Amino acid sequence: MYAIIATGGKQYRITPGEVLRVPALRAEVGETIELPVLALSDGEQVKIGRPTVEGARAVCRVLEHGKERKVIVFKFKRRKQYRRKKGHRQKYTAIRVEAIQAA
Repeated sequence: MYAIIATGGKQYRITPGEVLRVPALRAEVGETIELPVLALSDGEQVKIGRPTVEGARAVCRVLEHGKERKVIVFKFKRRKQYRRKKGHRQKYTAIRVEAIQAA
């Protein structure tokens, strides 16, 4: 069984027991959150939601909060003495998929 969920402007394919990093969520460590399911498959049949599957939800537990590795943004224009260096670290929340519940 797998499901497609949306959080943080992105979509993820999840299975029960999987651990994944999603853009930062406002939830405490150890807290259980429920995410809406966009598509659901039981191995034989696929249900596509409009926009979500009725009565389906993904139950996830928050494991940790943190920051990703630094990404360097470097702007450069040749022969113009123009250089700009900036770093960015995206915040994330690690979650474990406890269950995918379907109606």
